[in-house]
Amino acid sequence: MHILSQAIEYLKGVGPSRAELLKKELGIFRNGDLLMDFPFRYVDRSKIIPIIEIQADSKSVQLRGKITKVHREGSGRKKRLRALLTDETGSLELIWFRGLQWVDKLLEIGKEYVVFGKLGFFNGTPNIAHPEMESYTSFRSKGNQGLAAVYHSTEKLNARGLDSKARRKIMQQLLDRITERDLPETLPQYLIDNQQLMTRFQALRAIHRPRHAAEALAARKRLKFEELFYIQMALLKKNQERKDQQKGYQFAEIGSIFHRYYNEILPFELTGAQKKVLREIRQDLASGFQMNRLLQGDVGSGKTIVSLLTVLMAVDNGYQSCLMAPTEILAQQHYQSFKEYFDELGLVVDFLSGSVRAKDRREVLARLASGESHLIIGTHALIEDPVIFQNLGLAITDEQHRFGVKQRARLWAKARNHSPHVLVMTATPIPRTLAMTSYGDLDVSVIDELPPGRKPIQTLHKRETQRPQVIAFMHDEIKKGRQIYVVYPLIEESAKLDLENLHDGYEQLLTYFPRPEYQMSIVHGRMKPEDKDIEMGRFADAKTQILVATTVIEVGVNVPNASVMIIENAERFGLSQLHQLRGRVGRGAEQSYCILMSGYKLSHEAKKRIATMCSTNDGFEISQVDLELRGPGNIQGTQQSGSVPLKIADLVKDGMLLSHVRSIAKMIISKDPDLSHAANSILREQLEQRTGQAHNWSKIG
Repeated sequence: MHILSQAIEYLKGVGPSRAELLKKELGIFRNGDLLMDFPFRYVDRSKIIPIIEIQADSKSVQLRGKITKVHREGSGRKKRLRALLTDETGSLELIWFRGLQWVDKLLEIGKEYVVFGKLGFFNGTPNIAHPEMESYTSFRSKGNQGLAAVYHSTEKLNARGLDSKARRKIMQQLLDRITERDLPETLPQYLIDNQQLMTRFQALRAIHRPRHAAEALAARKRLKFEELFYIQMALLKKNQERKDQQKGYQFAEIGSIFHRYYNEILPFELTGAQKKVLREIRQDLASGFQMNRLLQGDVGSGKTIVSLLTVLMAVDNGYQSCLMAPTEILAQQHYQSFKEYFDELGLVVDFLSGSVRAKDRREVLARLASGESHLIIGTHALIEDPVIFQNLGLAITDEQHRFGVKQRARLWAKARNHSPHVLVMTATPIPRTLAMTSYGDLDVSVIDELPPGRKPIQTLHKRETQRPQVIAFMHDEIKKGRQIYVVYPLIEESAKLDLENLHDGYEQLLTYFPRPEYQMSIVHGRMKPEDKDIEMGRFADAKTQILVATTVIEVGVNVPNASVMIIENAERFGLSQLHQLRGRVGRGAEQSYCILMSGYKLSHEAKKRIATMCSTNDGFEISQVDLELRGPGNIQGTQQSGSVPLKIADLVKDGMLLSHVRSIAKMIISKDPDLSHAANSILREQLEQRTGQAHNWSKIG
């Protein structure tokens, strides 16, 4: 068996019980897994400092001195072993709470040791608990110790003697046994030479045991490059294969219906960004290959009008379209927007959801199957078996992360001869680095400017003591005929979180806005869908002035008359949520406001989120801050299941490297699409190994 395939338990110092712990805590099963468990930082073991030079802010220190005193105290679980380390400048206490018998045998009074460990303080006096120790004679015989790797650990691992020191020893055993033949190269020689990279063998040895900082840096560069490079190669290759193999309906012309709408009905001039995106879509639709495009645009940037114009291109070429939205409310709003223009053009648009009555449903399905219906808008009801199209040519999904891949596949399968063209819309701006890894196999279009005349939403941060001013402001806005959202993070009381809850907030608002002079709606996730729709409908029809809600309104409410968004306990919301909620206002011609209410005690991250919201309305800027604060794995709606976890690269810190790597991957694929050149044989083999036999869902985005 190959050494890297061997079970971890056979390495000296591991054994069955520790191996089980490494599996559970870190997912390390085999030697290969151990080798790929990289250190996250290093400590310099080349420097020994005098005890007198220890600084209070030092994290780890390395000292040389003699043991001048050993003292045992306590009994049972409270047993302690203390020793005094003394050099020419002073003394420092060493302390042990476990493994006392072993330590007792190790310590010799009068013997000189090199001691390394994390500095702690007890009653203002520095000490080191459970230091790493070896005799000065042994230390000197090894020469320069260089940098010592520090690995991610857990309390359980540390308690079982698998801290960084033990892991370094285990790793050293493995490195001593591995040869260059065990770690064959995974990159072509021309890339290694051009990019001045270490070989894979050099990098994997150096990252665990670097001689100096420059070597550690070079090792990390090589391993990050390889990780990002193969992710990009796989995504770009998948995209290329889809374009080559996935034939699409060719929308050869821009016809009379599109031109009539664009020249005579469209009520405003498109922005430059909207025109650019339409050109990209037009090019895809005319190519004869399936379009698979992600349309990113901030709240209010005009994605819907772009999707409408795309549908008209399909109509002009004799094809039907569908638009699937995650909620009935959002689907209904799309339907109302499209119907207004479709009626003017003499076109048929239908609506389908679980709430459509049986008689109406039969009529909708009949129009769809006969081709009388040009567009159907709905919820996941569109994927059900009875829904049959005469000739589906375009499928649009709004907020695609709310649908599973298999759900979308069922929808695309309803097209006859080819897969339909796919347009995916999202109002959650995705940082460029995340888009390049999570959505790298889609073509990405970005609407990065707002329509002219839109007034930026003013965002203000207010504390509880300023509530009277906020209430007065709400009264003023209602007098002007405006409407207000008030959003809470909870539905009912939680013992853990000292938050205003929805029902208490509603009752409190009734004291400031009594009936019958004022009317309020209340909406939350535990209501029946029909009750929720009634309440939302009342607000949309201006029958209520205030909508008290949870984040259920984050997506899918369009009330141009609503000018104020008040978010209670704003510190409890993520940045993308705050931005989405703010996007519910600012949809009309009037100045709109977002008021972030919070307590006084705010964490550093909460302050940063609130400050970001108050300083910018740019969703892409906000998404970048969100990525920096939360990390890529937690950004709502951008990480699809099955996305590649990164072992060493960091999407926040390595954005420039990712762009560089993607450009190299693009260049290689453009010159050698099949990777058939001899120099690229290693790339072809690696891609086949890394992508495996996974089901190819790429064609459905």
